[in-house]
Amino acid sequence: MITRLAVSGYRSLRDVRLSLGPLNVVTGANGTGKSSLYRALRLLAEIAQGRVIQSLAAEGGLPSTLWAGPETLSRTMKRGVHPVQGTTRSTRVALKLGFAGPDYGYAIDLGLPPPPDGPRASRFTRDPEIKVESVWTGELLGRANAFAERRGPFVRVRDDGGQWREVYRSLSPADSMMTHGADPREALELLLLRDRMRDWRFYDQLRTDRDAPARRPQIGTRTPVLGGDGADLAAAIQTILEIGDHEALATTIDDAFPRARLEVSEADGYFELAMEQHGLLRPLKAAELSDGTLRYLLLVAALLSPRPPELMILNEPEASLHPDLLAPLARLIAAAATRSQIVVVSHADGLVSALRREADSREIVLEKELSETLVRDGERPSWNWPAR
Repeated sequence: MITRLAVSGYRSLRDVRLSLGPLNVVTGANGTGKSSLYRALRLLAEIAQGRVIQSLAAEGGLPSTLWAGPETLSRTMKRGVHPVQGTTRSTRVALKLGFAGPDYGYAIDLGLPPPPDGPRASRFTRDPEIKVESVWTGELLGRANAFAERRGPFVRVRDDGGQWREVYRSLSPADSMMTHGADPREALELLLLRDRMRDWRFYDQLRTDRDAPARRPQIGTRTPVLGGDGADLAAAIQTILEIGDHEALATTIDDAFPRARLEVSEADGYFELAMEQHGLLRPLKAAELSDGTLRYLLLVAALLSPRPPELMILNEPEASLHPDLLAPLARLIAAAATRSQIVVVSHADGLVSALRREADSREIVLEKELSETLVRDGERPSWNWPAR
């Protein structure tokens, strides 16, 4: 489980450090940085997929994603005595992301490439460079507990005797040691951590519009993990019925829609979901369901996955839901948090209050001060960034 999360220099997250528990609810007013925190978590996951540079470039490049305010905010600036203004920069431009738990910690430092030089200079100026990476044991990086680190093009790991051994001398600034240094013989711990990060799941694009794939029959294959867009909903529900907790599925549906039942039909290999509801003479197919009902079923399929991940992040799961569904959703999330660590990003007071009642959740309230995201009354855990 991740117990500490740190982000520095990303959009409004100038220097945010969070303590996390099994169930975490990130909330706050619009514009306080909830989406930025969600995207920072996605960037961490994309490091393990080898896509972090492309993702940052798609956001407009590193300069577009960096904290736009001054390097430091003095007390007089915060009190309004002096206007907010830039000061002489004392540190390098950097976007830093990191997390840690009782077993492992990881951090990355991304910076700007050297300025173009000469007529044959590269035009890929929006691509940031990975300057430093570090993996260590425990929650806090120290002198003695790092076992893999990257500085520029060089990567080294500790062997079983505690001695450093160089494994790369020319790693590209666009490649992470998490993807290129993970080896079952040379760096088994890196390989295991990379695979754990690849298993993180993000749900923020579950489609419920009229043309949503989940509304149409789809080829049915065993689906223990719901896709990010929910296209394989019928197959995911059938997988839960066959190899998952089908009793929990029935209870969950009845909790939200009393006396309702799901069924999956099959024709020539295509699966189609339908829902029997009390008072109707026939089941309603997925194409006929309301946006809110379909979205709730998508969340059910995600949260009752027969292959629960270590970490699941839900971004505004309350979208399109009727207020009467927020309490059942909170109960579903609380039950899922016993199998996976969950982060819920929401500004819906109804869902946040329901989660507060249903589970021992950690509520993280974000606020803005001079365009900087701060955590209200939040514990600020200790954190050490690896030095360049």
